[in-house]
Amino acid sequence: MAMMNKTRDLIQGIVREKSLKWVLSRRTSFEDEYEEMRHSPSGRRKWISDLSPVANVIVGRCSQILNVTMDELQSNFNSVASDTKKSSSNYARNFLEYCCFRTLALSTQVSGHLSDKTFRRLTFDMMLAWEAPAAESQPTLKVDKERTAGVEAFSRIAPAIPTIADVITCFNLFEVLTTSTGGRLTFAVYEKYLGALDRAIKKMKTQTESLLLSGLRLHREERILEVDGTLTTQPVLEHIGTSTWPGRLTLTDHALYFEALRVVTFDKPKVYELADDLKQSIKPELTGPWGSRLFDKAVMYKSISLSEPMIMEFPELTGHSRRDYWLAIMREVLYAHRFIQKHEIEGVEKEETLSKSVLGILRIQAIRDLLLSAAIKYETLLMFNFCNQLPGGDNILETLANVIASRRLDRTNQSTSRSGMYSISTLGILSNLGLVSQVSTEDKLLVGEIVVGELTSLERAVNEARINYKQLEKAQATIDGVKVDGLDTNFAVMKLIYWLHGSHASNEEFCQLAKLAGFLLNSMMHTGC
Repeated sequence: MAMMNKTRDLIQGIVREKSLKWVLSRRTSFEDEYEEMRHSPSGRRKWISDLSPVANVIVGRCSQILNVTMDELQSNFNSVASDTKKSSSNYARNFLEYCCFRTLALSTQVSGHLSDKTFRRLTFDMMLAWEAPAAESQPTLKVDKERTAGVEAFSRIAPAIPTIADVITCFNLFEVLTTSTGGRLTFAVYEKYLGALDRAIKKMKTQTESLLLSGLRLHREERILEVDGTLTTQPVLEHIGTSTWPGRLTLTDHALYFEALRVVTFDKPKVYELADDLKQSIKPELTGPWGSRLFDKAVMYKSISLSEPMIMEFPELTGHSRRDYWLAIMREVLYAHRFIQKHEIEGVEKEETLSKSVLGILRIQAIRDLLLSAAIKYETLLMFNFCNQLPGGDNILETLANVIASRRLDRTNQSTSRSGMYSISTLGILSNLGLVSQVSTEDKLLVGEIVVGELTSLERAVNEARINYKQLEKAQATIDGVKVDGLDTNFAVMKLIYWLHGSHASNEEFCQLAKLAGFLLNSMMHTGC
């Protein structure tokens, strides 16, 4: 452990030294950095003819952080990359990804990297370079204030830093971040998002420390993800039968804890389990005085361990966004544990899986902090929530389970990936952020879900589900154009279409099925069937 700490301190020192050089340098723009590279005699700042100006600048920055020359970076890539990845048509982008992934794996080992403005700028500029990596793709360098990043660049670079995004929900996150900017990501919004993420991480650490000091006793090692009901102006009300109590509600990555508020202290917490298989269900619920059902601001929790359901109410003056947020994060933890139980995931892989939920919750906390949208669908930004509602989401989860199983097999066979062809893992990120304990196998976990120059099986499953979902939306639009009394008919037709599409019909065939369904419904309406 002492050796690991010394190694981490050394890495942090190197990266911080390089960051400090960026801050103190005389460069004021990409153009200045570009000109310096073009005329520098140093091999470390060599110009690579295959790359665009912006890609050269990014690779130059990577070489500084990695403390190797650009020649060495290129030589290392050529030695580990397959012939396909080195083909002329893909060479520039694949080499750029290789440099980015290696650099990010090192840079994210520095505690507080999200608050480092140079790190924020570097990761955004990586997206700009990804969009124009080859020498012929970008003749000019106007990137400092004028350029924005698209969804494809975001989906390649952002998930390489699991704190910022994940493969499954990154497209939905991009849509939220670009709501007011015409579908392109600006640096101003991206920087604010990373700042909000940094605050969310610090808040999580502070909450854990303060709640433990206040007397909350957790019966196992857990991470405290969210707390509510500490302000008298925003109480949380627990309803059980005819009894109602205000109190403090705490969500960890294993359970819900409710502490009823007495005069000046809290009662011993009641535990509502999310990690054990108790046939739990969590759903929205209506509440009101004397058993009436007036206010849509509550969540119902049921399990076989309770004689009657527990209802948590989240009062607010207008709307029910507070309840929707809690509903989403409760379900995310529950669904993550169901996934773990179904696929019998244990040990480090279990921690890695739970870490995905933790980071997803941190991301939506950051989005709420930014107030980018008044009507955020929280479930679309949480991996296990999203897969549980997305048609084809079960295929994504099966693919994820296979990835986890193969990673376990790799570790059993003592194989590791040090080629720089993979991004860093989620657990590795959380360990670097100080949200989980350091693990002795950390060096074997630096394998994420993004790979240089190719789509992983998980990315392919996500893309297929997204395409199918778009086809379902088109089918729904076709069916919605035909008005038939009774929702059951529409729903039955939709199920039929999805079943037919699941039988490997092509997209063109699927569209024809949708049109046929609309025609049949129209005929039924006019014939009275």
